[in-house]
Amino acid sequence: MNRRTFLSKQTAPLAAPAAAMLEAAPTPAAAGGDPPGGDDETVSRFANRHLPTTARPTAGLAAYTGPWGYTQAAHLLRRTTFGPTRAEILAAAGSNLTQVLNGLLTIPAAPAPPVNGFTNDTSVAVGQTWVNLPYNNDFEYWRMRSLRAWWVGQMLQSTTLVEKMTLFWHNHFVIEFDDIYEGRYSYRYQAMLRSSALGNMRQLTKDVTIDPGMLRYLGGNQNRAGAPNENYARELLELFTVGKGPLAGPGNYTTYTEADVQAAAKVLTGWRDSATDINSYYTANRHDTTTKQFSAAFGNKTIANQGDQEYKALVDMIFDKTDTALFLARKLYRWFVYYVIDANTEQSVIQPLAALLKQNNYEVVPTLRALLGSQHFFDTMSMGCVIKSPIEFVVGTARQLQLQFPPASNVTAQYGMWDWLVDRASVQQQQLGDPPNVAGWPAYWQTPQYYEMWINAVTLPRRSQFTDLMVSQNGYTRYINNTAYNLKTDVLALAQALPAATAADANLLIAEFTKLLLPIPLTANQLSYLNDILLPGLPDFEWTVEWNGYLAAPTNATRRMGVESKLRALFKAILGLAEYHLS
Repeated sequence: MNRRTFLSKQTAPLAAPAAAMLEAAPTPAAAGGDPPGGDDETVSRFANRHLPTTARPTAGLAAYTGPWGYTQAAHLLRRTTFGPTRAEILAAAGSNLTQVLNGLLTIPAAPAPPVNGFTNDTSVAVGQTWVNLPYNNDFEYWRMRSLRAWWVGQMLQSTTLVEKMTLFWHNHFVIEFDDIYEGRYSYRYQAMLRSSALGNMRQLTKDVTIDPGMLRYLGGNQNRAGAPNENYARELLELFTVGKGPLAGPGNYTTYTEADVQAAAKVLTGWRDSATDINSYYTANRHDTTTKQFSAAFGNKTIANQGDQEYKALVDMIFDKTDTALFLARKLYRWFVYYVIDANTEQSVIQPLAALLKQNNYEVVPTLRALLGSQHFFDTMSMGCVIKSPIEFVVGTARQLQLQFPPASNVTAQYGMWDWLVDRASVQQQQLGDPPNVAGWPAYWQTPQYYEMWINAVTLPRRSQFTDLMVSQNGYTRYINNTAYNLKTDVLALAQALPAATAADANLLIAEFTKLLLPIPLTANQLSYLNDILLPGLPDFEWTVEWNGYLAAPTNATRRMGVESKLRALFKAILGLAEYHLS
């Protein structure tokens, strides 16, 4: 299989998969809004017209027992963290799979909350948190910017699965920061996702259901007896739990019906949010006390009045359905492995994952341990087949190139540079905190393009501009409070961190950096091309001479510039390859 075809046009149609594995994609209307508009291209004209027909792994969830080394460790860390460094990959390769998974699935201490990182917010001193302060319309914009910047800071520092799963849940249980437009609500919601990132899916769904941010976002705070608001009930069924099964009639699916949406909305009446303490509360006189009747999709069950505990009964009923476990298993698979779920994958991976979820009462850790430790996950066809999201691309580049950010002691500089990374991902069409609608980013559900939607005529140049800038001589300079701060790659330090013999050998040097930055091996022609970039028209030994000359006199400006310019050209070329967009 040529995994480079993931960035090229697909023309062959996919044979019709089993109906059981095809949950319907959300429509813009069901997703709570229209797709993003404006002049930005969101789907390349070269994107898939049909799902790819390239072969998929035939292995299932059996524990992986094959070779364990750099290749396998790098694959695991690329999918579970944001851009592993060489040191992190080597440490994982020197351990074993069980130990690495144990570390990834460790829950770290909750981070300190975001602080005011911008002098524009004069309601609180720079470096002090605003998360407990009253709403202030003049400063909410800056508070949300500090929240997004802080969030990127957590990704940059993370070495466990928690941050990748926090982003997963943000894409799954969507609220949009700009819709809520209050930093306290957005922070509380994001902190809840992080604290439950590796916890219990059923409990997280209950918590989300009455979270003040979600109550505001989908109108649950307006849901009352006699005037039910069906927004959250619909998304709870369609997008968050059972998903759409095959259409069984107008508005009805095999997994739920319109009557189920209406009954669920009645269950959820009575909940409101308090802007005073950023909490939710239950008002009995706004709750529908009738007995709610559900369809045959839920075994014709009823839910009688249980007051403020009734929403829990609804979630439990939904999670009793195997369809819910299957829906969640597919979402995890598409997040960590690949978007095509063929009939074999459905039978050998998705169904066992769903069974694991139910057996473990929807605890996420046993399921992730099985998926990420499986033969299926480590099959070579599962490597290098995911196109990085803009967040993964930007943060991963910063981590792998080991960009040096300002220290915590310089809050405005640190937040300012983190904020710039948020902006770089945003211009590549992924605004952290603001998926385009309640269905999440289309790259994780819109068939048949899926991840290909990240690459188009707008985003590809912006990706290249970012990587080119990070390895350029000048890098990126930002003036913060009239002081210049610079962000760029120290290519000499990256080369000097390699074993001495590797750094001094042109071909070994290239091999080491491509192994770090690219998920699949390059062809001989590609390696020859990179050699020509490093040594244009020169024999290989010339690099050894120049590198050793620099090491002998590192303060010699001419020698330093000679090797540094060659290394910058090499990194620019590597980061410009199609393979760099893959994970």
